[in-house]
Amino acid sequence: MSASDQAVPATVTESQLNTAYSVCRRIARSTAKNFYYAFMALPRHKRDALSAVYAFMRHCDDLSDDPGRLPEERLRRLADWRGQLHSVLAGGVSDEPVLLALADTVRVFKIRPELLDSLVEGTAMDVRETLDGPGLRLSFQTFDQLYQYCYHVASVVGLICIRIFGYEDAAAEKLAEQCGVAFQLTNIIRDVKEDAAMSRIYLPREDLAMFGLAASGLISPELERLRPVLELEAERARGYYRAADELIPLIEPDSQPALWVLVNIYRRLLDKIAECGYDVFKEKVRLSRAEKVGILTRGLARRFTA
Repeated sequence: MSASDQAVPATVTESQLNTAYSVCRRIARSTAKNFYYAFMALPRHKRDALSAVYAFMRHCDDLSDDPGRLPEERLRRLADWRGQLHSVLAGGVSDEPVLLALADTVRVFKIRPELLDSLVEGTAMDVRETLDGPGLRLSFQTFDQLYQYCYHVASVVGLICIRIFGYEDAAAEKLAEQCGVAFQLTNIIRDVKEDAAMSRIYLPREDLAMFGLAASGLISPELERLRPVLELEAERARGYYRAADELIPLIEPDSQPALWVLVNIYRRLLDKIAECGYDVFKEKVRLSRAEKVGILTRGLARRFTA
């Protein structure tokens, strides 16, 4: 049964809802370079729901990263986007397909709206950093602070996803949180170069200082000096990836292949970074389509062999 087969508000027709989910699927298919391979391993109704969550998240990112608008305006637009969501959740009328689909997903899968608020807050954190004016911004003094950032931008996504995947054991929630941190740390390691180009430094000051480095060193980095810091963050990420091995058996069987695919795409990305000696400065490290299709194929096979 698809998400759109569930009871919907009288103000939204079945046709509108089907169209809304179609828009979200198109957004996910065109922009979710890693996530969409995991979506393909899900039953249709759960795939639609995750597409709605992704489309909402994608719009948050687009609003926060819009280079054509001042930070204050980006924050206002994020607040307005969150306000529109709450209006639709309360039964308000909207012609925004992403919000219609997401509101239906929230109702069907009983997702706590405050998780979506946390997601918006996470995207706003980067914007607030820019309000201090130009210059290199070292966002976090300690790893604990970085962990909280990862929680808002990634762990809450995991907590939303497991509502869609389905689970009963409350232990799944902490494991999903840690899994999200692993994903975000992988992204941070991979994107050090382009983040520094935007004056954003996510590596904590205490970690840089441990190896005698300062944030300014990331503008024209010396790989040999920076490699130990990246290795440290990678080791932390691997520790959090172990949470995924415990999480997969706790979610509904029809969703286990999708989570397995997602985890192994990101794990493989981290391995690939390590294999190239953490040289993330020459070019962006990524998995080829063939590599991701191979992981998807193995994940789908688990549905029949597990």
